[in-house]
Amino acid sequence: MSEAAEPAAHRLTLVPTPIGNLADITLRSLETLRGADVVAAEDTRRSRVLLDHYGITTPLTRLDAHTIATRAAGLLRRHQHVAFVTDAGSPGISDPGAELVRIALDLGVEVEALPGPTAFVPALVLSGLPLARFTFEGFLPRRGRERRARIAAIAARDHPSVLYEAPTRLLASLRELETACGSGRAGSVARELSKHFEEVLRGPLADLVAHFEAQAPRGEVVITVGPAEPGFEAVATPAAPADPVALAEALAAGGVRGRELRERLMAAGVPRDVAYGLAVKHKHGAPP
Repeated sequence: MSEAAEPAAHRLTLVPTPIGNLADITLRSLETLRGADVVAAEDTRRSRVLLDHYGITTPLTRLDAHTIATRAAGLLRRHQHVAFVTDAGSPGISDPGAELVRIALDLGVEVEALPGPTAFVPALVLSGLPLARFTFEGFLPRRGRERRARIAAIAARDHPSVLYEAPTRLLASLRELETACGSGRAGSVARELSKHFEEVLRGPLADLVAHFEAQAPRGEVVITVGPAEPGFEAVATPAAPADPVALAEALAAGGVRGRELRERLMAAGVPRDVAYGLAVKHKHGAPP
């Protein structure tokens, strides 16, 4: 079928895939993957493991954040039925699936989304927090004003917030959340959900920070932050100081050094890598 073919009768199906345990896939999802003309995948290597596990031989092609803009329309025009899978979970949640849906709708392609696994739902349930209402934050911005505003909003809410985080950034995010919400705010960290080493830690944010200071996290992570108490006033995460070097020198002159210096700099908004470098530089205090 040529790329100029009318796609109005074509269909895009978003197929959720397991977040860990390969058994956590629905019969309908397997039927869809077998019956589609092509499976478009965010990462073909990861998706190939799933397809091979279930003996699915449908052609597989790459369609990720870097290729959707240039390849998606042609793919949807060429094939009557495209099944789309992401690395794990339900497509469209903090991944390129949302952009693909917009392209399909603009072309007049029918879009359906199958129910299935997604990481934040079990993380919320396992947190033990009240869940009549909640806000899903996805991934926070890495830095800047938008990040500070999002964290302040989390701190002020009267209901739980749930967000995704990379293990390498978990500790820094927990520290910022503790600064904004207060050390006693309830929270949880769920990691490796549905996998062999699944772990859910619950408690005050200060305890979660202490735990991951002592033990570096691994695997995919979901953070849940509990609601603010009535009358709580959020403390905004500070902006980075204009001169982190001068701040480090002033703190070192006052006897602050090592890990404490690094944490004080990060609490003031200095990026983690910059704070670490300045702490190393002033390891023995201010120069004479």
